[in-house]
Amino acid sequence: MSNELKEAVIELREDDALRITDELLSSGADPLTIVASCKEAMDVIGQRFASGEAFIPELIMAGEIMKGITAKVKPHLAAQAADEKLGTVVLCTVQGDIHDIGKDIVASMLDIAGFDVVDLGVDVPVTTVVDRVREVQPDVVGLSGLLTVAFDSMKATVDAIGGAGLREGRKIMIGGAPVNEDVCAFAGADGWAKDAVGAVELAKTWVGGA
Repeated sequence: MSNELKEAVIELREDDALRITDELLSSGADPLTIVASCKEAMDVIGQRFASGEAFIPELIMAGEIMKGITAKVKPHLAAQAADEKLGTVVLCTVQGDIHDIGKDIVASMLDIAGFDVVDLGVDVPVTTVVDRVREVQPDVVGLSGLLTVAFDSMKATVDAIGGAGLREGRKIMIGGAPVNEDVCAFAGADGWAKDAVGAVELAKTWVGGA
């Protein structure tokens, strides 16, 4: 049935995906199996988007489906492995950018992968990010942006985290459609991801959960 779930997510059949998730959980299926199926489905959707076979509306729908599945799976994961959280991630779309589709998908994927996610939202001031990093003490900070003007905000945020003495012991990743290795170097981040799957894998590598 996990294959049925994968196909339902890939085909963006939200009602079927949520129903199958309920049936799997009711039958005692391993929540991690459900997570794995979702990851495989998101891999396919990400590949289709990269190749021009899927577009923003599909990503929005995929994000909504993932939110629904996450809400159902999370309590079971928490009950199964309450002390096995991989780590904490503070996530936001940086100041000057209000795009949240990619960020929301990343948040959902990190959540079902076993991270505690503190989502600060969009157009988040540098000082807010620094304050929450100081408060939460996350393992990873994720900065998202879809506009090229966000690059300066990413750099300013990374610099401010370092200037506040909060860089040691944590990693900073950036992401968004225009982000690449050069942008990562400009911002001074520790790494970057081209999509949600890559963000999860990078975060897991950093916390030793890969």
